[in-house]
Amino acid sequence: MAAARSDRQSDSLVSVHELTGHQISALLEEEISEWRRSLDWDFAASAELVRRFVEMRALTGFALMDSTGVTGYSYYVVEEGKGLIGDLYVRAAQRTTERENLLLATVLDALWRTPGTTRVEAQLLMLGMSLGTGRPGTGGPGTTVAAAARPMPFAQWLRSYPRLFLEAPLAAAPRTQAVNLPPRQVPDAVILPWSERRQQEAAATLAAAYRGHIDSQINDQYRSAAGAGRFLTNIVQFPGCGSFFAPASYVAEDRNTGILCGLCLASIVADGVGHITQVCVDPEHRATGLGYELLRRSLLSLAASGCRTVSLTVTGANQSAVRLYERMGFRTRRNFSAFVWEKPV
Repeated sequence: MAAARSDRQSDSLVSVHELTGHQISALLEEEISEWRRSLDWDFAASAELVRRFVEMRALTGFALMDSTGVTGYSYYVVEEGKGLIGDLYVRAAQRTTERENLLLATVLDALWRTPGTTRVEAQLLMLGMSLGTGRPGTGGPGTTVAAAARPMPFAQWLRSYPRLFLEAPLAAAPRTQAVNLPPRQVPDAVILPWSERRQQEAAATLAAAYRGHIDSQINDQYRSAAGAGRFLTNIVQFPGCGSFFAPASYVAEDRNTGILCGLCLASIVADGVGHITQVCVDPEHRATGLGYELLRRSLLSLAASGCRTVSLTVTGANQSAVRLYERMGFRTRRNFSAFVWEKPV
């Protein structure tokens, strides 16, 4: 692809296929620092995958360049008629809403040109992120524009879902009170350690838990057991949500039927920092304290493993979940948005 000029004379866009791993390394190092500073998240493993895929010419996306080198990039994947924007990052010194949107618009345009692609999903925690205070700004270098308020490309097909990045200290986790699961309200449940042999069952539980849920509008993998299975595989095998941590991951089993009815999965995202990648309970077992107890077990195990803090993300409209997390000591560290573009067929 020939370089395309932006409105700013110093900017140009190139395919990431034209880059070497060395050319993008400095940008990735800054992104690693920003994830660590902003969210206490070690992004190094993900950045190394990006660098390796760039080196192999196996990453599809675009890079923003000026006379100093690579100043931003975004990549995407396509699967079964859906595009996923995996990341978007622009250097703090050059970051503006215009530059971020230039990358977004170029990626989206490429996705719309991909035969059969009618839906694009993205959750970009670094969009508009600042190395400074993180206060909302005007779109100039080093400022942050609230994701839900900023102008976005292809807005006619866009739905935006405000989300929260929450965190909690784990020092108080051992004092978190257990709950008694009421067997007379629903079939009794027993909580067991995670086992990979039950991953297919867990996928079915995940799909049941999110049927009709707002999060299934954000991530269409939740709408089927097959899609949920791919989601779980990504969590367990790849570093996008940290390194999967089985000792702090649990499933709940209906004592009478042996069928899974809930799960809570955890990962390690940095030294001393855990992350809850998934917590859900099927509809028949909700409002029983089961979700609370699953999460409590995971927090205790993370604390016992030496984690000082834990984080998770939640959709703002899911107020029952937000209240549960706040009850357990979580507080908002960052507001961001999930984006879904759906093109009419």
